Amino acid sequence: MNYPWRTYYIYILTNKNKTVLYTGVTNNLTRRLSEHHENIILRKRTFAARYNCRHLLYYEQFSRILDAIAREKEIKGWLRVKKLKLIKTMNPEMEFLEHLFL
Repeated sequence: MNYPWRTYYIYILTNKNKTVLYTGVTNNLTRRLSEHHENIILRKRTFAARYNCRHLLYYEQFSRILDAIAREKEIKGWLRVKKLKLIKTMNPEMEFLEHLFL
C-alpha cells in the first residue's frame, strides 16, 4: 500500500575515519541515527555498532517502502568505489550530515 504522507530513506553511514560504509533503510532517519548511536554506546553486536558507523554521509528519500528497499539492495551490491562515487554526487566533500536530522 502506498501512504502519501510517509517518507522512507536509504542512508549510508561511516565511522570517524571513513573506512567503513554501512547502508540501511528506515522510515524515520532521526530515530534510526539515534538508535545507531545508542547501539555503539551499549556495545551491541550489530555491524554498524561494531565498526562505529554513526556518521551520515548520504541519504535518499522515497514515498514507497518497496522502492527504498530495492534501492538499498542495489547499493549494498556495489563495490566501495561505486558507493563513494554516489556519495560524492550529493556530498562532494564527504562531510558528516547527521546534524541535518538530529
